[in-house]
Amino acid sequence: QEQLVESGGGLVQAGGSLRLSCAASGRTFRGDTMGWFRQAPGKERDFVASISWNDSPRYQDSVKGRFTISRDSAKNTVYLQMDSLKPEDTAVYYCASSSWSGSAVTRTHAYDYWGQGTQVTVSS
Repeated sequence: QEQLVESGGGLVQAGGSLRLSCAASGRTFRGDTMGWFRQAPGKERDFVASISWNDSPRYQDSVKGRFTISRDSAKNTVYLQMDSLKPEDTAVYYCASSSWSGSAVTRTHAYDYWGQGTQVTVSS
């Protein structure tokens, strides 16, 4: 059974850092685009970052220069390093996989598999 499991969330002060991990199992996600989305209370699930099968990253404008996405294909794991965190980054963060590429990967409907989410809370 295909599964994505996020970890690394928590409570951090503004300006701090967190590193999220997403471990994939059940199938190889080596050829997929892997993405991170986030959802704050009462809001839609928004694109944060993605990384293609050939390690090409894409970021939402608000996280450029602060967040870095990477993947370790040997470990079937994708990471999201989050630095200079702001209170507005507070949300549940979800990992997902997609067989699509290009700008479509910023949309939730492009993704086939989703993790359960991990809470990130940034205090001011």
